[in-house]
Amino acid sequence: MTNQIKIAVIGVGRWGVHLLRNFLAHPSVSVIAVVDPHPERLTGVKQQFNLNEDVILTTQWQDLKQVPGLTAVAIATPASTHYALIQDALQQGYHVLAEKPLTLDPAECRELCQLAEQHNLILMVDHTYLFHPAVERGQTVVQAGKLGDLRYGYATRTHLGPVRQDVDALWDLAIHDIAIFNTWLGQSPVKVQAKGMVWLQGAVGEDADSGRSGDTEKLLCASPFEFGSLDSTETAFPAERFANAQRLVENTPTSSPRPRVSVSPSQAGAVTSLGVSVSPSQGLADLVWITLTYPDNFQAYIHLCWLNPDKQRRLGIVGSRGSLIFDELSLSSPLTLLHGEFEQQGNQFIPVNQSQVMLELEPGEPLQRVCDRFVVSILNNTPSEISSGWVGTQLVEILAALTVSLKEDGKVVFLNQ
Repeated sequence: MTNQIKIAVIGVGRWGVHLLRNFLAHPSVSVIAVVDPHPERLTGVKQQFNLNEDVILTTQWQDLKQVPGLTAVAIATPASTHYALIQDALQQGYHVLAEKPLTLDPAECRELCQLAEQHNLILMVDHTYLFHPAVERGQTVVQAGKLGDLRYGYATRTHLGPVRQDVDALWDLAIHDIAIFNTWLGQSPVKVQAKGMVWLQGAVGEDADSGRSGDTEKLLCASPFEFGSLDSTETAFPAERFANAQRLVENTPTSSPRPRVSVSPSQAGAVTSLGVSVSPSQGLADLVWITLTYPDNFQAYIHLCWLNPDKQRRLGIVGSRGSLIFDELSLSSPLTLLHGEFEQQGNQFIPVNQSQVMLELEPGEPLQRVCDRFVVSILNNTPSEISSGWVGTQLVEILAALTVSLKEDGKVVFLNQ
């Protein structure tokens, strides 16, 4: 095809290789370059995908500036590198698909969204779960009122590793379930709380599992702001970037595209406490408990841990007439609608009208849908409402607020609406 979108994939580690696979298979895309600081990865993907000789393989992002006709880049590098890479790409006139989180600082996220708008470019974030058929169908079920009055939500995301050294369990795992709750409810939380425990990676220079005193298993938090790199020579973020931790953030222009969860740009810039740089000496939380409170006082509770041999990927919403369960690991169907309610007889509450329906889902790989939506957005010059840069910004704001709460032993942190 002569009108194919020319794309470069930056970062072909564990996730980037799947982005490369999907873009190589897309009929409207021509992958013309692959970037990774590790030469052995470049050699590996060249062999794995039998890349043509004319596909540029380079360890230097700057080399792409000399590539004629490049239209877009897909960035799957550590989050600490996102801001500089995305900013440079947008300034070069490239559309950008970035792995989540968009960046580690909400102020940087807003800046990038505004930069994309100024240059009339697509900035999209790969929140893959938002393109999962079960999440899409679940949104329809919840917003059609089939659960009755919504009472509460819950989610569990656990596994035995991998254990990250750059971020804690909050930043590694929470964004998925928060994104799903926001999508199903059609709104974002107004206040958040988080508490956590650390066992594996405590104070710098000290084994968290050795020489433990009675209070060593303490509530701790850790932020990714000072961790993560594209390669071993990448330095940490400067502390001054996050010095203003208690600022009120100015609203952003109202002309920005509105995502499906109805997040206006003014909402995507209104968390009270942001940009906190937490000392790595406090350790990386292995276990995190989260409470999200939404405008109608609906609450969702999230359990995150990378120490559990029992892997779980389960999220549910409970209503007055039933529950909707998204169990990603279910062998039968990942999305189940359970009907049931109470009939009061005297002072007794008797369960009635109980049934269970495994909902049919459209086929398709979620990441393939992400890549296709990015391509369609470029061709139509229309930002994705599902996972735009503004959606990514809102989720980073929520994570930043949760980091503040985690640091302050479960303090309630409000997000302005």
